[in-house]
Order: sequence, then structure tokens, then C-alpha cells
Amino acid sequence: MAFELPALPYEKNALEPTISAETLEYHYGKHHQAYITKLNSLVEGTADAEKSLEEIIQSAKGGLFNQAAQVWNHTFYWHCLSPNGGGEPTGPLADAIVAKWGSVADFKEAFNASATGNFGSGWTWLVKNAQGELDIVNTDDADTPIATAGLTPLLTVDVWEHAYYVDYRNARPKYLESIWNIINWDFAAQNFAA
Repeated sequence: MAFELPALPYEKNALEPTISAETLEYHYGKHHQAYITKLNSLVEGTADAEKSLEEIIQSAKGGLFNQAAQVWNHTFYWHCLSPNGGGEPTGPLADAIVAKWGSVADFKEAFNASATGNFGSGWTWLVKNAQGELDIVNTDDADTPIATAGLTPLLTVDVWEHAYYVDYRNARPKYLESIWNIINWDFAAQNFAA
């Protein structure tokens, strides 16, 4: 069973002006595809070829883990964004955010501070732990919360430079400020409820 590049849940120009079609052409069309191509070459003819992405992430190390986790992280990230996104969360997710950080604005400030300080390449996540509490977690390189027992990712922002360099050059804080205009709170709420 070969892994395939999943379809984006929107057109490549749908996230403009926050994320350009050019960025998606490279980030989705080239980077994400390259992780899938490499993953397929690593699992071909092995027992891992019959495993799901999540099973590979749970059992693999090194290069195989990196490729599988990057495929999973990117697929999740695309769903964290929406041309109809932005605004603020509602319902139980909003209540949990306010209970933890005091307000949605304070949560966004804490998230952006964490993401700005995430040294090098990686991801910043809003997660729910096994006790149902929220937290902000940074991961390096390809690491992912699904590799850690008890963590459920709710949303993520990719802070690898290829996620924002075409549109924002080296201004990661400007990218992080803009990303809230397209955050898919409905997707995050579904993950929180799961």
C-alpha cells in the first residue's frame, strides 16, 4: 500500500493573502510530496508497507520516523487552516482556552510567544492531555504529539521556514500574527471533542 499526497481541503489560492498560492505550491506540492515519496521508498518491500501512518510513527525511529511524522504533521496542518477560518473558538473549546489562559487573546499571545521561540525548525501545537487539560507544546523537526502517549493535537502551526519564507521572509512573528486569520477553529473543536 503506497501513501499518497492527500488533496488539500481548499484551492491553493484560497488562503491568500495570509498564505500565497506560491507558498502552497512549494510547501504542499513539493515539500509534502517529497516526504511521501521518500516514505514510500523507505517502506517498500518491508513490513512497514502494510502499516498505517500512525503505526509507523509509533514504532519507527530515525529517517523512517521523520518521513512518516512529516507526512502526518503536514496533513494535519492543512486541516488547521481554512479560507473561512479566523475569529475565535466557541463552545467547550473556547471555555477550556479561557479557563487555562484567561482569554482567547491571552492564549494567542502565549501560543505566538512559544512559536516565535521555537528554535530552528519545528511545530507549535495546542494539545489536550490525558486529563483533558490544554497545553501549548513545541516540537523540533518532525516530532509530533501523536508519538507521545496521552497527547491529542487540536491544532498546529508549522514554523519551518518553508511554511512562511516566500510570503514573510524571515519575519516569523508576522506570519504567526497573520495565521489566526485562517485558523480552522471548527477542526480544532472536533479534535477537542474526540
